[in-house]
Amino acid sequence: MVNVKRAVLIKCDPAMRQLIVHLDEQRLVNSSKFIIKELDETHILIDANSVQALEQKLDAVMESLAPDYNEK
Repeated sequence: MVNVKRAVLIKCDPAMRQLIVHLDEQRLVNSSKFIIKELDETHILIDANSVQALEQKLDAVMESLAPDYNEK
């Protein structure tokens, strides 16, 4: 039996890869695992249906880590 899924190849640095893997392990995007295959240190294959939710979650995480220069 063959299973077919639409996937997206993500190329990123190793630090971002670790963050994406963490989000997948904790099921923080779509309440389910979205990584199909970890190819190497800089490439991950993810479920195409999770791309938008992953982008939103990564934006939120990066924004929370960035200092707010407007507040002084």
